[in-house]
Amino acid sequence: MRGVSMVKAMIIVLLCVSFLWVVPEECAGKADFSRNSSSSSASHPLLKRPSSVNVGALFTYDSFIGRAAKPAFKAAMDDVNADQIVLKGTKLNIVFQDSNCSGFIGTMGALQLMETQVVAAIGPQSSTIAHMISYVANELHVPLLSFAATDPTLSSLQYPYFLRTTQNDHFQMQAVADFVSYSGWRQVIAIFVDDECGRNGVLVLGDALAKKRARISHKAAITPGADATSIKDLLVSVNLMASRVYVVHVNPDSGLNVFSVAKSLGMMGSGYVWIGTDWLPTVLDSMGAVDTETMDVLQGVVAFRHYTAESDAKRRFMERWRNLRPKEGLNSYALYAYDSVWLIARALDVFFGDNNRVTFSNDPNLHKTKSSSLRLSALSVFNEGERFLEIILGMNRIGLTGPIRFDSERNRVNQAYEVLNIEGTGPRRVGYWSNHSGLSVVPPETLYSKPPNTSTANQRLYGIIWPGEVTKPPRGWVFPNNGKPLKIAVPNRVSYKDYVSKDKNPPGVRGYCIDVFEAAIELLPYPVPRNYILYGDGKKNPSYDNLINEVVADNFDVAVGDITIVTNRTRFVDFTQPFIESGLVVVAPVKEAKSSPWSFLKPFTIEMWAVTGAFFLFVGAIVWILEHRFNHEFRGPPRRQLITIFWFSFSTMFFSHRENTVSSLGRLVLIIWLFVVLIINSSYTASLTSILTVQQLTSRIEGIDSLITSNEPIGVQDGTFARNYLVNELNISPHRIVPLRDEEHYLSALQLGPKAGGVAAIVDELPYIEVLLTNSNCKYRTVGQEFTRTGWGFAFQRDSPLAVDMSTAILQLSEEGELEKIHRKWLNYKHECSMQIQNSETSQLSLKSFWGLFLICGVTCFIALTVFFWRVFWQYQRLLPDTGEEERASEVTEASRSGRGLRAPSFKELVKIVDKREAEIKEILKQKSSNKLKSSQSGAGSSHSQHSEIS
Repeated sequence: MRGVSMVKAMIIVLLCVSFLWVVPEECAGKADFSRNSSSSSASHPLLKRPSSVNVGALFTYDSFIGRAAKPAFKAAMDDVNADQIVLKGTKLNIVFQDSNCSGFIGTMGALQLMETQVVAAIGPQSSTIAHMISYVANELHVPLLSFAATDPTLSSLQYPYFLRTTQNDHFQMQAVADFVSYSGWRQVIAIFVDDECGRNGVLVLGDALAKKRARISHKAAITPGADATSIKDLLVSVNLMASRVYVVHVNPDSGLNVFSVAKSLGMMGSGYVWIGTDWLPTVLDSMGAVDTETMDVLQGVVAFRHYTAESDAKRRFMERWRNLRPKEGLNSYALYAYDSVWLIARALDVFFGDNNRVTFSNDPNLHKTKSSSLRLSALSVFNEGERFLEIILGMNRIGLTGPIRFDSERNRVNQAYEVLNIEGTGPRRVGYWSNHSGLSVVPPETLYSKPPNTSTANQRLYGIIWPGEVTKPPRGWVFPNNGKPLKIAVPNRVSYKDYVSKDKNPPGVRGYCIDVFEAAIELLPYPVPRNYILYGDGKKNPSYDNLINEVVADNFDVAVGDITIVTNRTRFVDFTQPFIESGLVVVAPVKEAKSSPWSFLKPFTIEMWAVTGAFFLFVGAIVWILEHRFNHEFRGPPRRQLITIFWFSFSTMFFSHRENTVSSLGRLVLIIWLFVVLIINSSYTASLTSILTVQQLTSRIEGIDSLITSNEPIGVQDGTFARNYLVNELNISPHRIVPLRDEEHYLSALQLGPKAGGVAAIVDELPYIEVLLTNSNCKYRTVGQEFTRTGWGFAFQRDSPLAVDMSTAILQLSEEGELEKIHRKWLNYKHECSMQIQNSETSQLSLKSFWGLFLICGVTCFIALTVFFWRVFWQYQRLLPDTGEEERASEVTEASRSGRGLRAPSFKELVKIVDKREAEIKEILKQKSSNKLKSSQSGAGSSHSQHSEIS
């Protein structure tokens, strides 16, 4: 990409080129390319491949990464050139340049590499140099493949010709954040080298921790190349802070000094947590056999190493490495360097196979500087650089480090790390991390075929031995050793002082909330130095929202008192587990309800009365049907029978019915019904007794809804959240809100009423109202239901680890009954009274309490009627005159043709049968059976006489 911005960015550096201009230190070969793109013939359908091609390599020779990368580069170049299938006769030359750990020297080296007409550059290892020379790569269209620059801000948007063949620190910091969250820590201290890689890596770590509800409590920057004294001063300062979780993100060449100094300060013992990024495994892997002293310093450290899957090619290269560098180990950056060379070689093969050629041309922007002694005109633009970059990004190969494939942001896909625990004589792998599945104990490649799953429940690691040979995860924080006790803000209340108030004796405060806090502190496994500081002028209750803001502003460490946990406060502070339940209620004046002459109707609802009356008539009719054929008391003229049904129905209410039931079905229905009546009578008697004997209170205000619709003033406690809730949530006009100072103002305002300058009702939290009603001898009551549900807690600064421990302690107090003991000590009310007005409507017995009884009774009646009518129909069939089958069939046919019903004349007969006495029916059936028997006997006798005559 051409532009003046690049020239402006580099002009200061380029002014010094003339003083340090040197030829490349090493060059494995030279290339002979035309500077003019038009000099090559483009008419030939298949262009001849060049004899050689140059690739640059820029890194620091004398470094852990450089000492491993250089032999890897040479081995890869030899392997590519030995394989005639790859470049098919074209020789790959690597031009080496030492950046010497200097941004300026590295930039000069990059310019010298570009002068040799390289088609791609590998490096640098330093993210600082990578930022600078990426502008050069953009201007000259030369792809820049970094095998070691892990800075996450090296973006493809800003540097389109930059791509990373190693892993991105963006994912490594996610791995560290997942590990911190997995271990349950909320704060870490970041120790980092003060350069682009260190600063930007820590910024990404902060973002990743924020997603896990954790944070970096302090950032400790180390100057590049800092001596032991500077490191010691820095570690002494961070050791005075609360967090004991340290994330060390420094350079491999000086990182071990941090742990050596920490060891001398006693910071590698029990209670400390040290997390090293990939630089630490790079050092250990490069050292081969690590000395005992170094391992002793690193005991218990957790580190993250680039994960490269095991393969035959990797094992063969490791065997080869032992011959190349018998005294040095193999780190992951050597593998990335080797794969980078092969990636370029494979891309060149595709490039040449697509009939492309390598040409360079002068940059017009640089040609204008030809008269300058800087000789910038010697730099050429790779004309086919954009096409070559596209081929590299589209590659999909398998290397020593695994699959080489790039995503849309030009990062390698499926980035993963090994989680190492340094113990004994070396590192031990305790698990893996990948952007596909998070923390796991199985290799990442075995999970790629499954759907991504980074849920908390899916995270797992093997056991870790922490510093001090501790197997239990450290708490991760202590009280800072800076001599500062915990600053505790306590509201200086003027009302309801049993909850919290000023005290003349140490510690200067007293009350229910203070005793709960002190009891929880005593359960903590560590001492907590603390000072209580009163907040407020003592003339009125302080604003609790302002108190929370003071904690947020770091003027106090914690607020202790009757502090309500509400949503807008939880956005800024961390509350403990609630130690008492609370909620807003309405208190209003009450008066005794006048007795009503219709009180006897109140026990039941209208629906209950209607269903009960209907069932009395229904059961009476059912019993009449069942008894009519058997019992003479249920027979007679229609008027008498109708009176009998009504009398029998309602007389069962008092069990005074004089009619006896004769039939079995009638007795069954009556037994069930009398049971139902018994239950209904008992319930009615109990409810009516309660209504007539218990004092009934009433109030003009029925609850919060009626209070909202009225325009009368509402009293609230000064300083609490009740006012904001009524105004912001319930849209009540602020002019209606009357702040009240203490209990005397409460009682006075309620007694005066809205017409005399008082209030119609008071809205306040339940714990306060319990005290108020007790002190008022129960002259006032709560009306309606509690319309918010919340509690009181202690407010700590955001992400304070003490909040978690205090919540655990409060739960323990609750389970052991200590909270109840403290409650009885401070809030043992002398006058117990009913809190809420008993609404007569809510005390009425409704149908839903008795529908089961009615259902049983209804089902019994249905069954009895079914059996009864089945018996009647059976008798009716037997009483029908006997006719032949053919005659009955002809009647049916004739009836169907004429359109008249066959059963029309029979229904009257059926009604007559139902109306007859059972005894008469049995007598008729008996006579019919006798006649049938005589008829059959006479028929048999005549048949016998005829047979005798024939014989």
